[in-house]
Amino acid sequence: MARFTSVEMIIDRAAHGLLDRLPPTRAGSLLAEFLVFGAKQAWAALFGALLLVAIVATRVFSPDDALLARNDVLTILAVLIQIGMLVGRLETIGELRVILLFHVVGTVMELFKTDVGSWAYSPGGVLHLGAVPLFSGFMYAAVGSYMVRVVRLFDIRFDRYPRRWLTAVVAIACYVNFFTHHYVVDVRWLLFAAIVVLYWPTVLEARVLKARLRLSVLISFVLVALFIWIAENVATAGQAWIYPDQADGWTPVSLAKLGSWILLMMISVVLVTWVYPPEPPGAEPPDAPGNEAENADTRAE
Repeated sequence: MARFTSVEMIIDRAAHGLLDRLPPTRAGSLLAEFLVFGAKQAWAALFGALLLVAIVATRVFSPDDALLARNDVLTILAVLIQIGMLVGRLETIGELRVILLFHVVGTVMELFKTDVGSWAYSPGGVLHLGAVPLFSGFMYAAVGSYMVRVVRLFDIRFDRYPRRWLTAVVAIACYVNFFTHHYVVDVRWLLFAAIVVLYWPTVLEARVLKARLRLSVLISFVLVALFIWIAENVATAGQAWIYPDQADGWTPVSLAKLGSWILLMMISVVLVTWVYPPEPPGAEPPDAPGNEAENADTRAE
């Protein structure tokens, strides 16, 4: 049973009212499942979508001589989005904890990567650490928001999930490699191999409306990484940041970045299991930390 916040319960009831009007045929059922799948994915990605809208809007409408630097405007908007998500009961306290951890992990990486020249932000503004504007951490928080919300909204379960301590070891190695590969050998191929070995037997089961979909966790890693890569292209086109090969004009982000995002998926999954411990299909999940006061905790059919 999928757990919804009180606001999501209202939306869920309204959506069921509309879906019940579809013809009771196989085609109508398939259409309903398709619409609910798309709606849940969009809802899970709300934080990231709003942040991308802010990036594009400030690129188009923010004048160069504005009173507030664009970087500061983006930081303020990101904070307001996060506050709105929490106050509007679109995220739970438990989810906020892991989102903030994403923020810290991402900001530390940003400080290092900008220092070694992996990418760069435009100068300006006062809300920054070194060369890193504070809104950058919210981009990682957006990934965290999507990950924790998609697990809850789709009531995701895992068949043959590996031992969590093993996943944590590999995730730490992935994070460390983001730093050390600048100085010693890059072991990402060994890390990819470790991820494949670790998750090869694992199958993800997700509830849409009535149907439950089953998918290899490894395939889900690639699909989410592709989703982030597309968002990254939008963000760099909006000059939220640029890579060295984009200094003379925007070009699509290299597909090689998919590898980096797959490694990030490993880190993301481990952080998310802190809030939602992986449950096997058919199990009744315990309430996640912090959800009791935020949820009601309502469960929707």
